[in-house]
Amino acid sequence: MSAAFAETGLPSRKLEAWKYTDLRPLAALAPAPAPEIVDTAALAADLPPLPGPRLVFVNGRRAASLSVPPPADMVADLATEGDPARFAPAPLAALNTQFAQDGAAIHVPAGHDAGTLALVHLTIAEDAAPVFVHPRHRIALAQGATLTLIEYAGGRGVYWQNPVVEIVLAPGATLRHVRIQAEDRESFHTATIFVDLLAGARYDAFTLGLGARLARSETHARLGGAGAIAHLAAVQLLRGTQHGDITSVVAHDAPGCASRQTVKNVVDGHARAVFQGRIEVARAAQKTDGYQMSQALLLSPDAEIDCKPELEIFADDVKCSHGATIGALDPEQLFYLRARGIPEAAARAMLVRAFLAEAIEAVSDDAARTLLVRAIDAWWEGAR
Repeated sequence: MSAAFAETGLPSRKLEAWKYTDLRPLAALAPAPAPEIVDTAALAADLPPLPGPRLVFVNGRRAASLSVPPPADMVADLATEGDPARFAPAPLAALNTQFAQDGAAIHVPAGHDAGTLALVHLTIAEDAAPVFVHPRHRIALAQGATLTLIEYAGGRGVYWQNPVVEIVLAPGATLRHVRIQAEDRESFHTATIFVDLLAGARYDAFTLGLGARLARSETHARLGGAGAIAHLAAVQLLRGTQHGDITSVVAHDAPGCASRQTVKNVVDGHARAVFQGRIEVARAAQKTDGYQMSQALLLSPDAEIDCKPELEIFADDVKCSHGATIGALDPEQLFYLRARGIPEAAARAMLVRAFLAEAIEAVSDDAARTLLVRAIDAWWEGAR
């Protein structure tokens, strides 16, 4: 066991960062490492419809038969060691260090536009005891490089997927990062993303969470170079007894940087959504512009949303703000649609899609946006 994780163990609700998310069901699960699946051809139907290069991992190991790799000089096998000091605030990343089996190290050379690359994770545990998977990826963009990265996570059965992604963006680099978490409803998903941005770098991230019994997406972004920009957007669609947690920590360590955190939650049944957004502004980070907004739509009187914005500011010349709205579907809008012959289920779907439209339209990549819309439509059809 890694020293960092042996010291802390699974985080509990006694920790401020985990006060809304209880991992005791994971402790009771007692998962084992996922078995290797040799014959992956039958899993082709489980792949999302993504054109272009893709790296597919089945039960945490790369499946060459399902992958369409990018140029060989862009991807290398991943060494699993990490920086223990960096993982201190993220104990599940330390656990990943202990059990990581496979992953990809992706490098985009200076000034190169690498187009779109997909990372697909399928976990299959239908005929086995509960299993865990701990993939790890490293993404490095050299000066002025550009990449659109689409991550997709899905599977079947009872399992725990605990990925870690480490990202370094050199001066002037741009990464558009779209993540779709569509795990089995009996599974657990805890993702940790570390992002370092140097001068003038840009990180545009969008996370869609609609699967898993319990899910948490935790992003640590450090704006370490002047003029860096980070946009962190997320949508969670939850129903039944699902629990979804979006947590982000954005550290402004250099002057003239900007960050935006925007989260929209649609919560039905007895589900619970969490958004924790933290902005840290160092003394040297003058001219910081930081903003966070949480908007929630509760479709049931038993649904719950917990929102905790945090600002820690040591600089004088900054502009930082946060806001939150929580509400239900507007009964007048619903009546207007129904009065024109639209069935109630269709009317509710129209209003929910309108609530999400602004967030989805911000995704600039056509393939990623199409996949997001299909996933949202499938979720809504399953809720009817």
